[in-house]
Amino acid sequence: MGLQVTDIDRELDQARSEGPVRDIVIPPCPELLTALQLEMRQTDPDPAEVTRIAGSDVAMAAALMRMANSPLYSRARPANTVAEAVTMLGLGQAAAILTGFLARSTIRVNSPLVEHFWETSTRRSLAMAYMARQLYGVDAEVAQTCGLFMHVGIPVMLQGVRGYAGTLAEAMARQDRSFTETENTVHRTDHAVVGAIVARTWFLPPVIAFAIRLHHDFTVLRVSSIPAGVRNLVALAAVAEHLVADYEGVQAQTEWTRFGPACLSYLQIGESEVELWIDTLHPMFEAVVLA
Repeated sequence: MGLQVTDIDRELDQARSEGPVRDIVIPPCPELLTALQLEMRQTDPDPAEVTRIAGSDVAMAAALMRMANSPLYSRARPANTVAEAVTMLGLGQAAAILTGFLARSTIRVNSPLVEHFWETSTRRSLAMAYMARQLYGVDAEVAQTCGLFMHVGIPVMLQGVRGYAGTLAEAMARQDRSFTETENTVHRTDHAVVGAIVARTWFLPPVIAFAIRLHHDFTVLRVSSIPAGVRNLVALAAVAEHLVADYEGVQAQTEWTRFGPACLSYLQIGESEVELWIDTLHPMFEAVVLA
């Protein structure tokens, strides 16, 4: 019997209760996000309630309107009210945008090493949502949320772990070992574990927490005891990361060179499709401007 999600649950519980993550402050889930999640879990979510939540914070309402009227969602006419923005975007997309705003507002990033963290995360989330729509049986909104939170452990560790900025710089520079190996050598934990705990604390779907925990472990693509939904997200995240890095001019990552072909093979995607997606996604990436 291979690795099970119950094993991951146990590992995260242990890390949080008695391991190195015990003393890291995990930001609590914002109340507005809790309310939004509650509504979106209803069988028939009420657009009026999502509009009320969006409009209860002026900055959040403005962010939703700005996104709805951005080149990302080129509409024949602009949205003039929050209610119109929710209607034009659709509930799932509106909820994803509001989740992104609340995450950025709650988890601040003040480090030149990851200066554009949320822009990159937003691009990754858009890429994952777009690719999910091209594949059979992958929930695009789950993929979008997963992309947004995939590296959330990094800013949380920057805020809460002494010396992590130096570790981050080293992890980004080293080619001889993986990012998480460098983190674990110094801190006995890594951003994948911390990010998964953030996802659980924020009541994101379990499939997202598991994918975040495993997103640097590509051996799981061959582990049938891990749900296909989790493995899909792990593979999609790697492809999205590659596409965003290409757009942002980041040098080719060792991880992609080593495991990219396995991720494409798992998703049954050819290089030609990836080239087509680059053409589609680059204008979407360009449209990401976060205030």
